[in-house]
Amino acid sequence: MSGAPAGHEPARARDPRNIVLRDRANQLEAAFLSQMLATAGVGKVSESMGGGAGEEQFSSFLREAYAEKTVAAGGIGLAETIFQSLAKGQTDD
Repeated sequence: MSGAPAGHEPARARDPRNIVLRDRANQLEAAFLSQMLATAGVGKVSESMGGGAGEEQFSSFLREAYAEKTVAAGGIGLAETIFQSLAKGQTDD
């Protein structure tokens, strides 16, 4: 949380370029989390009574949804770090 009252974000936060950068940073964090969830075995097809290739495909959608919801709830801070780096790169030009 920024501490600013709702609807009173700094002008920089409303800059269309920063909105795009933040969206891309969130997408990257979600992709990272999805891969981490896959590595952790979330949505892994069970050996017995598994649903085959269809279940395997849809489990990736489940992981992506979990990752997107995690980012929407505040994530793990990776998106903010990426955003700050990208925004700094814009001002360094």
